[in-house]
Amino acid sequence: MRVRKTTWSVALAASLAVPAAAAAPAAARPAAPAAACDPTRTEPVYRGDVPAPADVLGFDLGERPVRAAESDRYLEAVAARSDRVVSGTLGTSAQGRPLKYAVVGEPRLVTKAGLAKARRDAHRLRDPRTPDRLAERLARTGVPILWVSGNVHGDEPSGTDAALRVLHDLGDRTDCAAERILDNALVVVLPTQNPDGRELGTRENAYGFDMNRDWFARTQPETDGKLAMLNRYPPVLYIDAHEMGGTSYFFPPNADPIYHETPEQAIGWINGIYGASMAAEFEARGIDFFNRNVYDLFYQGYGDTVPTSAFHSAGMTFEKGGDSPYPERVEEQYLTQWVALSAAARNRQRLLTEWRAMAVEARRQGEAGALEPNQVYNPGNEVERPVPDREVRHYFLRDGDRAKRDEVRTIVRRLQRMGVEVERLARPLTVPDYKEYGRPAGRTTLPAGTYWISMAQPEKHWIQAMLNEDSYTPFPYFYDVTAWSLPLLANVSGGSSGAELRPRARPVGPVPAERPDRAGKAPEIGVLQLSETSSSARQSTGWLRHRLDRDWRLPFTPLRPSDVASGRLDGVDVLLVPDGPAGAAHDALGEAGRTALREWTHGGGRYVGWQGGTELAARLGLTTATLAEPASDIPGTLFRATVDRGSPLAKGVGGTVWNFTSYDAVMRASSGVVVRYPESGSPDWFVSGYQRGGEELGGTAAVVDQPVGAGRSVLFAAEPNFRAFTDGTAGLLRNAILGPDPEGAARPRAAAAAEASRSAAALPDREAAIRVSVRAGDAAAAESVLRSVGAAWDARRDGDAVRFVIANPRGLPVDHHPFARRLPALIAEAGIDPLAVALPG
Repeated sequence: MRVRKTTWSVALAASLAVPAAAAAPAAARPAAPAAACDPTRTEPVYRGDVPAPADVLGFDLGERPVRAAESDRYLEAVAARSDRVVSGTLGTSAQGRPLKYAVVGEPRLVTKAGLAKARRDAHRLRDPRTPDRLAERLARTGVPILWVSGNVHGDEPSGTDAALRVLHDLGDRTDCAAERILDNALVVVLPTQNPDGRELGTRENAYGFDMNRDWFARTQPETDGKLAMLNRYPPVLYIDAHEMGGTSYFFPPNADPIYHETPEQAIGWINGIYGASMAAEFEARGIDFFNRNVYDLFYQGYGDTVPTSAFHSAGMTFEKGGDSPYPERVEEQYLTQWVALSAAARNRQRLLTEWRAMAVEARRQGEAGALEPNQVYNPGNEVERPVPDREVRHYFLRDGDRAKRDEVRTIVRRLQRMGVEVERLARPLTVPDYKEYGRPAGRTTLPAGTYWISMAQPEKHWIQAMLNEDSYTPFPYFYDVTAWSLPLLANVSGGSSGAELRPRARPVGPVPAERPDRAGKAPEIGVLQLSETSSSARQSTGWLRHRLDRDWRLPFTPLRPSDVASGRLDGVDVLLVPDGPAGAAHDALGEAGRTALREWTHGGGRYVGWQGGTELAARLGLTTATLAEPASDIPGTLFRATVDRGSPLAKGVGGTVWNFTSYDAVMRASSGVVVRYPESGSPDWFVSGYQRGGEELGGTAAVVDQPVGAGRSVLFAAEPNFRAFTDGTAGLLRNAILGPDPEGAARPRAAAAAEASRSAAALPDREAAIRVSVRAGDAAAAESVLRSVGAAWDARRDGDAVRFVIANPRGLPVDHHPFARRLPALIAEAGIDPLAVALPG
C-alpha cells in the first residue's frame, strides 16, 4: 500500500472543472506540441461547441451527484452539439428508466457507416478464421473499442459524474491529449448502469439485485441490455467505476484468487499497461492508493471478470473511498478513466494485435483440450487447488428430460448470446471418456439431439467458465461465491470429454427468449419480508419478487411483521418467508403476531421459508427440524443432494438437485426430509466450489416438508432462489408454492417442535457476517488482529481449526465496511496463513 498526500496540477484542475474558458475558440489556446504531449498535464483546449455542464444542469460536475435524469439530459446535450458523439439507449431498467450511452470518436468513425465498420473490424479480429494478413492490416489501421461505465451500485455515484466529464472532454477538446484518444480509439461511455438504484440511493436495483453479480445470468434488464451492447461493440478495455469506504483509491493489480481461465495477456495489460500507468500518475501526484488487496478477479459475474474472460478485454474495477469530499471523488475517478484511455490509445496497435492473438490462442487451447492452470499473482500466496490434469475438448448437454427442456434451452441461449457456437448431434455418438457432472468418466453413447459445445472456439475461456464442473478455487480468500456452473445451477444433465471426436452435428439456430410461466389458477400468496433494513432480507425478498413477477407471473401481497399481527394473513393460502434476521422478526411480530402466524399455519396455511424464514418457523414451533451453526467453511458452493421422488416437490426436478449453500445452518430432522445431502464419501457425494469441513452436511436435511395441524411447513436450509439463477432449486420452490400436499405425513410431536424452537433460538442473527478460519496455533494472533480493528466476534474450535464469526450488524458489504477490506492484509502481516477468509460481498 502506498500513501501519498493529494495534490493537483493547474492543468488537470482546469480539465476537471470544465471552466467558462471552455467556450474559447481553439485558436486562442494552442495545444502543446505532440512531442511534449502528456495525458494529464497538457493544457486543455476546447472548441466551445459542447455546452459546459453548468449551462445544461445549472451546476458543475462534482458539486453534487447528478440525478439519473440529469445524467441523461447532459449526455444528450453533448451528443446534440458534438460531431464526435452519437447517443442511444441500450435498455430500460426495472422501473422503466432508460440506460443511456454515448459512442465517441472521430466524426468519420461515428457515422452509421463508420460504426458499422468498427463493429465489423472488431468481430473480424476476434475470429481466428480471419486470414492473418487481413488481421494484421486491421490491427494496423483499426481502433480498439474502450468502455467507460459507472454506478452499477446505485449508492456509489462519482463514477457517473467523472464519465460525463470524460464525455465532455472527448466531445469538445482539440489538444493533443484528447486528439490522441480520438485518433486511436472508439469510446463507449455508459455513465450509469443502475438508474433505479441511483434514484433510490441503494446499492441494489429496484429488485434488490447487486448487479455486479448478475453478469453471466443476465436476470436483470439493465444487465441484459448492457451485454447485448457489449456484443455489438466488444471491448478491449472495460472500466467499471465504484466507490468503497475510506478515502483511498483502488485500481489493479488485483488480489488473489484469479480465475484460472482468465487470459494471461489480459492480466498483462491490466497490470503492466493500465495498473502501471495509474500507479505512476498517482505516485507523481501524491494520491493515496492501494492494489493487490481486497478486490479479486475470480467470480465470473463481475463487471471486470466477464469482460476479461468473455471478450478478452482488460476488465478493471476502480474503487474510490466514499468518505472523501465529493469533488475529490469525481476528480480521482476522472483521472483514472482518462489515464486508462490514454494508455490504451498509446498502445493501440499492440492491443489490437494481442487481442487477436488471444482469440487464436483460446481456440488452439480448445483444440488441444488444454485448461489453463491455476496461478497466484501476489507474493506470499500459494496455489492450494490445482486445476486437474485432464483434457477437456467438448461439453455436452442432454435434452432427453422434457421437464427440463426450458432450462437446457436457457443455457444454450445464454451461450449463444455471448458468441458461443452450439450444435446438436445428428446421430448417436459414443464417447470413450464421457464425464457426467460429478461422476467418474466412462464410455457412454449420447443420443441424437444432445447439444454439443466444442471448446475449439475463441470463446473457449468463457465456455469453461460457464460449463465447468468445478471452479477450482486456487486460494482460500472469498470476496464472493465459488460455484456458478450453468448446468449445475439449472440441475440439467451434461458432461465433458477430452477425446478427439468428430461428431455428425448441426448448428443450432438462435434460441428465442423463454416466455414467462403462466401457472393458471394460483393460490393467494403472501411474501413476508422479515426486515426493512436488513441487506439479506432486502436481497432475498427482491430476488423472490423478481421470480414471482417476471418468471412465474404469480401475484402476491407484500407483508411486514406488523401486518401479521393486524390480521392481514386472512385470505392468504401460501406464505413465503425469505431470508432475514429471524430473531429481530420474532420480536417484531410481538405476541399477537406470533400467535396469528401459528394459528394461521395450524388452521391450514402453507408456510414456505428459507434461511431466516426457516429459523423463524423453528422459533415458532412450526417444525421438528433442528438447526445448528455450521462448523465448516462453505462460502457459496454447490452440493449434490438427493430428492425424495415421492414428494410433490420432486415434480420436474428428478432424483437429484444441486443445492447452493453459503455458511447456512445445518438442518436435521427425523421426518419429512424431502431433500437430503448424501453421506460424505458415498458415490453421490460431490461438491462444486470450495469447502473445508463440508462433510458435516453429509446425511443432513436440505429441505423438510412437514404437516403442522391442518397446515404445512416447507423449509429450506439454504436460499433456493439465489440471485434468481439457481433454477434447479427454484423448481423445488415453485412446487412448494403450487404443488399439492404430500399424502399420509405424520404429525409432528410437540416435544420435538419445542426442541427445534430451542435450537433456532440459540442461533444468532448473522447479518452478512465476516468469517475467518485459522489453525488453532494461530488463534491468539488472529484475536489480536480482530481486537486491533475493534471487531466483535464469536469463536469456535473444531479439531485443529478455529473459526471466527465477526459481527456485521449493519450488513455492510466489504467495500463499505470500516475494517473488513483491511483484514486480509492484517492477517498476512501477522504471519497467519489462514484456512479461509470470507468477506461479505
